[in-house]
Amino acid sequence: MMEKAKHKRSLLKAITWRITGTADTFILSMLITRQIKFALAISATELVTKIVLYYFHERIWERFSWGKTKD
Repeated sequence: MMEKAKHKRSLLKAITWRITGTADTFILSMLITRQIKFALAISATELVTKIVLYYFHERIWERFSWGKTKD
């Protein structure tokens, strides 16, 4: 029997993944620009835009039945 992830677990994983991705963007931005102000601006912008893009990505995928099962 396969275990299913609870919604709280999925949400926490999404949040921690986004934090990891934003930290990566901040570090890369710092290495490239060598300026905290720019690195923070890039990271903050990336954080917001990727959340919005992910939301719409999920909503589009929700329209397709491929890969879904009726439990």
